[in-house]
Amino acid sequence: REETGAGMMDCKRALVENNGDDEAARDYLRMKGLAKADKKASRVASEGKIVVAKKENKSVMVEVNCETDFVARDTLFTSFANSVATAALGVE
Repeated sequence: REETGAGMMDCKRALVENNGDDEAARDYLRMKGLAKADKKASRVASEGKIVVAKKENKSVMVEVNCETDFVARDTLFTSFANSVATAALGVE
């Protein structure tokens, strides 16, 4: 569990599936982790904010996406989007 960072039940399931073989269980967990990453990669981030920031004669418009409208309305997300726009002002 310490070597893989996986949860206890995932480690137990991997060991049971691989008849107690540590190396095979690690491979199983790696493959399972890749499958989880593939599932998350297919999600669409269709919500978010468009923020405009201005300073003197320079303006930027930034789009920051998220998966749900609940996140898009959150004050932390709005603050993050504003921070991204402000940071973009500093880029030449």
